Amino acid sequence: MTAQPAPLDLSLDAIDRRLDAAHACGALQPIETDQVLLSDHGIPFVVKWISRRDGQVHRHKPTRSATHNPFLPPEPTLTLGAIGQHHLVLLNKYPVMTRHLLIVTRDFEAQTRLITDDDLAALGSILAAHGGLGFYNAGERAGASQDHKHLQWIPDLPPLAQRVADQPIDTTALFGFRHACASLPAALWSSEAIGAALGQCYRTLLMQLGIEPKALELPPYNLLMTREWMCVIPRSVERWQQMSINALGFAGSLFVKSRDQLDPLAQTGPLEILRAVGEPR
Repeated sequence: MTAQPAPLDLSLDAIDRRLDAAHACGALQPIETDQVLLSDHGIPFVVKWISRRDGQVHRHKPTRSATHNPFLPPEPTLTLGAIGQHHLVLLNKYPVMTRHLLIVTRDFEAQTRLITDDDLAALGSILAAHGGLGFYNAGERAGASQDHKHLQWIPDLPPLAQRVADQPIDTTALFGFRHACASLPAALWSSEAIGAALGQCYRTLLMQLGIEPKALELPPYNLLMTREWMCVIPRSVERWQQMSINALGFAGSLFVKSRDQLDPLAQTGPLEILRAVGEPR
């Protein structure tokens, strides 16, 4: 009888051990940042930019060719292991925040394909264990940096997502972009059918936005998910001026390449920028 592989250890201690090993050998290349907090209509945002010292940018992400796929095969030092039959869990090679994990399909699937129940079961098992934020950038116009399907997880909620968790807000009144959100019941996270339950919620939100979940290729959107709620935001463009915006922008975390881009961002306001890259209501 074939022995079953041991379950993947995704404890925070195990993640930290892999982080330490990857950092020690140079496989992990964190992006050093400075940051500032902004408030827009009482909604908090953090804006980060690459640190500069003595005129040099430290540990910046190198340019890759259009055909480069970092997930086939993934770097062994960055790989925590298999989660389920169809996914691997990796460290983000160029993290802006610590313990940033990628949930990657073993075989190539396009980032514009429908998220499956298996995809959501893999991400959901991490959310069930640690909370935090799961997110997905469906295609280049939604801020995806790679075409290979990958979901992402970070352990700490960015400020807007934390604000919603602490004190729910009327997003319909405040946000000028199309979106659909749903509450997630606490009992879901102890169920053996996490993926199916999350998948049903996800497809319902797509249909509320007029996105056909049976299409071979979906239009660009972002997905955000905590243990309390799930939200889908359709996208119109990737960038505002030179700033690429992915799902984290809609959670309250924006990233600019330099401090020089902060002033126009602050003058325009984060909510107006999100309206510009989303779809108008």
